[in-house]
Amino acid sequence: MSTTVAITAADINKLRQATGAGMLDCRKALTETNGDFEAAIDWLRKQGQKVAAKRSDREAKEGVIIAKTSADNKTGFIVCISCETDFVSKNADFVAFTQSIADAAVANDVKSAEELSEVVIGGSKVSDMINDKLASIGEKIGIARFERIEAAYVASYIHGAYRMGVLVGLSKEAAEAGKDVAMQIAAMNPLAVDAESIPASTIERERAIVVETMKADPKMAGKPDEMIGKIAEGKLNAFFKEQTLLAQAFVKDPSKSVAEYLKSVGSDLKVIEFKRVALG
Repeated sequence: MSTTVAITAADINKLRQATGAGMLDCRKALTETNGDFEAAIDWLRKQGQKVAAKRSDREAKEGVIIAKTSADNKTGFIVCISCETDFVSKNADFVAFTQSIADAAVANDVKSAEELSEVVIGGSKVSDMINDKLASIGEKIGIARFERIEAAYVASYIHGAYRMGVLVGLSKEAAEAGKDVAMQIAAMNPLAVDAESIPASTIERERAIVVETMKADPKMAGKPDEMIGKIAEGKLNAFFKEQTLLAQAFVKDPSKSVAEYLKSVGSDLKVIEFKRVALG
């Protein structure tokens, strides 16, 4: 016998913050899914609601993000040091503090946030520096995100007063194209490089939502499953065009896709991977 999960105001607010849906809709979604957060997001979408994109880059509310590369541009790093208020995040000393930690990540070729915590700067470990900073400013701070990529050429980009950082790994050196693609990623927030890069589970989840939404539409009543399936595939193609980097319209020239732009720069120029971290 399954137990009913109590839905709290905090649960409802969390779902509202993540999706942008109304409080009553969020309450109903959580009630219908017995408090399952991911299932509640899907439930809202199946009701035809346009929910805000759920991205892993929406974690820290405030902080400073530094994106930079090694001197040879073959490795890129993003470091996000979080704090509680924009008063701290906009402080020049806090920006410099985060910059020093990012510099240390590059200098020590750090592979993870845990490894970064153990790096020594001026005789002190980063973890101790963070604790000292916490004590001096009175706010909870920490390494909220750490990302790293390696490629033949890595471009980095910082947007919006250290509120977003992007790394792009390319198949060969192309500084201008790297900056253009990084700015594209910052603006358009794609899910993946291309359709093949999206996990099969994500595609199936999207397909199921599209099909259920269509079946719930009175205009589709009585339509055969085969027709619904074909229309669903068309909607999925639209999803790929909107959510995958190479298929997106190139922001600086919407007459071509990002893939077409890259081909115009070099027939063998490819995006290997990218990382995007933003304050929520």
